[in-house]
Amino acid sequence: MLLSLQDVLKLDMGPGNETAVAEFILEGFSGLDQRLQQFLSLLLLLTYLTTVTGNTMIIFLVCVDHHLQTPMYFFISNLAFLEIWFTSSTTITWLAILSSGRRPISLSSCFAHSYFYSALGYTEFSLLVVMSFDRYVAICQPLHYAAVMRQQLCTHLVVAAWAIGFTLLRYHLVLLSKLTFCGPNKIHLFFGDSSPLFTLSCSDTSLLWKADPILILFPLLGSLCLILVSYMCIYHCILHMPSASGRKKAFATCSSHLTNLAIAYGCCIVLYARPSEGVSLETNRIVALLNTVLYPFLNLFIYSLRNETVKLALKEAIGCAKVRLFPQS
Repeated sequence: MLLSLQDVLKLDMGPGNETAVAEFILEGFSGLDQRLQQFLSLLLLLTYLTTVTGNTMIIFLVCVDHHLQTPMYFFISNLAFLEIWFTSSTTITWLAILSSGRRPISLSSCFAHSYFYSALGYTEFSLLVVMSFDRYVAICQPLHYAAVMRQQLCTHLVVAAWAIGFTLLRYHLVLLSKLTFCGPNKIHLFFGDSSPLFTLSCSDTSLLWKADPILILFPLLGSLCLILVSYMCIYHCILHMPSASGRKKAFATCSSHLTNLAIAYGCCIVLYARPSEGVSLETNRIVALLNTVLYPFLNLFIYSLRNETVKLALKEAIGCAKVRLFPQS
């Protein structure tokens, strides 16, 4: 892969005075007032710190509280771990752009950034499929839940989700490494997404414009179909439950996951359900903001502040910390 990235940087542009582009300039916030940039920088920093701190707290609680050491919270803790990396992969770059107004980034760094951003997104969709399977077993096969969702299986499912996410996106890095760039080199987004890179390339990208949305949507819609099948079975089981309290409890256990699904798939389908050439710059910016900053931030509240078990575990942890810090004399 290093050799292919070096080939992109070679000065082999044919006749004329064209030179190969060695770096891109990220200008995601160009045109904004300086005071507004400072306000956005502060807001973004607070949101980022809250997201990272909150998700770290969830991981810690799942590790130390025996009430949360179940398959469902094991998957939630893995999702929290992923959210920390996902939001960090873009937010740190955004903060650098806001502080300086622009940021240069090398070709290889831009390609790697685009790859990890997409791979982490695919991993999240894989984890959401795993979590829907967990809810299916819990509601449709409650007597066999402990036997089916053993720790070994849960670990294998999580490892498979990460492996699928990063393996599927290898094509993405290969496609980018085959492109050549001869100028201009300004990207009016916050990170190296594939669409602006295709626009800036002096290679023939007509096939890539058609293939990239298909390659993105195929696993996206495939995972969505698996989730829909799981929830069709769940819905069928809930309707046939004899007691109203049982149906209410079953719906409550799925509400957080369903909210998560609506936000995650909604953002991606809005962006990728149509050809990338038809997506406006403002749409890209808004969806990128929702997907990489607000979505991880909202997940923190979806899985913690709305969850009575997590809130109880947090209160117990705070109580234990107070006892240790301020023991009674």
